[in-house]
Amino acid sequence: MRSSAGLDDRRKRLLFRSWHRGMREMDYVLGTFANTAIEDMSDQELDEFELLMQLPDPDMYKWLSGSVPVPPNQNSSVVQKIRKFHKSES
Repeated sequence: MRSSAGLDDRRKRLLFRSWHRGMREMDYVLGTFANTAIEDMSDQELDEFELLMQLPDPDMYKWLSGSVPVPPNQNSSVVQKIRKFHKSES
């Protein structure tokens, strides 16, 4: 897990929330992505990531893992980056 040292409060909070979702699979999906991307996210991307954090884990996991299509209203640049990040890990 990435240290939150050197991050502003907003990024620290998002990093923590990424690793503490309640569903282990989502902890991994969002946490590993946040570890590598949180420091370089723009304000707009942080806004998108915060909105993503409000969604239910089971639904989000299905479309982030690719088992169902991403709903058009949720297909943000951050969602695309998360999916690309995990495809490159495979």
